Amino acid sequence: MVDKQYLLSDVTEQVIGCAMRVHSTLGNGFPEVIYQRTLALELEASSILFAREKVHPVFYRDVRIGSRIVDFLIQDNLLLELKATSELTDSHFAQIINYLTAFRLEVGLLINFGQKSLQYRRFIKTKS
Repeated sequence: MVDKQYLLSDVTEQVIGCAMRVHSTLGNGFPEVIYQRTLALELEASSILFAREKVHPVFYRDVRIGSRIVDFLIQDNLLLELKATSELTDSHFAQIINYLTAFRLEVGLLINFGQKSLQYRRFIKTKS
């Protein structure tokens, strides 16, 4: 049995590496969409399969109640949410946790390009 702590760690490391290359080139201060477009180029160059701005259904008690747009869906099983803000807040963390639940995914990455140093945080969906 694979420890959830390490689930998709190889892919998350590759994605974080791509984000670091983007941030070291562009720095902070651009709108999120610029980082999103540039990260897509880096992911492609690294041969990482992804969908950008993918519409994904949201379920409640097995009933589809709407949809949300995911910044990136990596290899159909890693949710990637980008921010370009001066400070990550609890609402950013809640967003990715709720997305993991609604999208029925186990692993998510939150990456923030808005600081002098790239910020990232990995989230694991647990049963509790």
